Amino acid sequence: MLRIQNIPLPLGGGEAQLKKKAARILGVKPEAITGLSLARQSIDARKKSDVHYVCTVDVTVADEGRVMARCRDKNVSLHQSVPYVFPPVRRTSSLPPVVVGMGPAGLFAALFLARSGLAPIVLERGRPVEERTADVERFWSTGVLDPSSNVQFGEGGAGTFSDGKLTTGTHDPRISTVFRTLVEAGAPADILYQHKPHIGTDVLRDVVKTIRQELIRLGCDVRFGHQLTGLTLREGAVAGLTVEGPQGTYDLPCDALILSPGHSARDTFQMLLEAGVPMEQKPFAIGVRIEHPQSAISLAQFGPAWERLPAADYKLACHLPNGRSAFTFCVCPGGQVVAAASEEGRLVTNGMSHRARDGKNINGGFLVGVNPADFGSDHPLAGVAFQRHWEEAAFRLGGGSYHAPAQTVKDFLARQASKALGSVEPTYRPGVTPTDLDRCLPDYVTDTLRGALPVFDRKLHGFAAPDSLLTGVETRSSSPVRILRGEDYQSAVRGLYPCGEGAGYAGGITSAAVDGIRVAEAVAAQPS
Repeated sequence: MLRIQNIPLPLGGGEAQLKKKAARILGVKPEAITGLSLARQSIDARKKSDVHYVCTVDVTVADEGRVMARCRDKNVSLHQSVPYVFPPVRRTSSLPPVVVGMGPAGLFAALFLARSGLAPIVLERGRPVEERTADVERFWSTGVLDPSSNVQFGEGGAGTFSDGKLTTGTHDPRISTVFRTLVEAGAPADILYQHKPHIGTDVLRDVVKTIRQELIRLGCDVRFGHQLTGLTLREGAVAGLTVEGPQGTYDLPCDALILSPGHSARDTFQMLLEAGVPMEQKPFAIGVRIEHPQSAISLAQFGPAWERLPAADYKLACHLPNGRSAFTFCVCPGGQVVAAASEEGRLVTNGMSHRARDGKNINGGFLVGVNPADFGSDHPLAGVAFQRHWEEAAFRLGGGSYHAPAQTVKDFLARQASKALGSVEPTYRPGVTPTDLDRCLPDYVTDTLRGALPVFDRKLHGFAAPDSLLTGVETRSSSPVRILRGEDYQSAVRGLYPCGEGAGYAGGITSAAVDGIRVAEAVAAQPS
């Protein structure tokens, strides 16, 4: 197979045109190409008068060696796809592994164990995605929170109510396996080649359900409404679990626990700490959601061609003289700001988009990094207390019932409370309260956001438009703790395998899923 990179393709161009361009580069006739598939596609909008796609394709031709020897284009290379192979299973224990948490890390750990013949018991404190979706919609409509079934807890994890973004800064070879698995479960095939792949929350819910159904077919014991509440240790190793289920508390023998709790499992962190599991504070970020009209951002990013292209996003960052950094995070084109609380009396925001990304607004996390020096304590869970403090302030400032505090950019820059909102209609439900966001964020965070707004506006015209809307607070950008593990992926408590974003080892759907596969490999390879 030959791989050809950096092929420009005009908007509206299709496979036939791409095939002709590939043939011209290779010096063959189009009919000599017997197979062509997209490996990567991105948008080049550096010149607004000439916005086009840039493609990488894999092609098959007769006598590839001769074609390659004759071709002098540096963008052409031989390419061989190496399929992922799960390593040999060495585990001999009669006990099934136990996976706690059905976010991306837990789902992929369970799936790859089950496919290797080690079908685990899977515990999820929340509900199946169908029931969970109804619970979340009820919360958004009424402001009545279910602490066990919400945007944070339930099948699919927090990523289920997001944009379904699959971008990652990691380059692990397992990523392609994650993407193919998602496509097999119903995700759109274009995630295999899009430069910024996304699934969309509406499609992702069906994908998660399909993976659960495969787990059950492979012999997994999937238990919803079952929460890990205690560990039984023997000679420094996991010997059993205490589980709270719908019928009450029970003990579960266990010698291999994959713990993928999600970044909001605060009670689980507390239980682990009391059990003697080593953990440490971890940096994360807090701030607000910022909303703009999608049309304005797409026009600024793509120019006159914006209506012919998918909804634009953005990625911005800056380091300011005060020593703090601000950045955008989890941008949701055509999406909505969502109520993401998981505890009574504490308010949290996040962002979500459907596959079509066809909503009126675009929103993104507008955040400032915080670190253990900001938490005011060296306690391992000081970051959790820090999050809770500002979430409680936001809940009070919004007036209760999970209405979120909001402020226009114009008022925020002028340091005056908003009395009314401008032309950007908020998408957050159950509603917003115009106010002063300085009352629910640390001074150094609001000062940094104010400093970043004009910087980002120079990079993306309209980012600091007066009517742009800020909604607070976002505190769950990543886990506030890291549950320590060694090179064998085990905690100092043997048989405990911390995994995924909640344990401090991932930062999104893709990296969490990859970490789940890595930990599944470690469990399968560990003789017992």
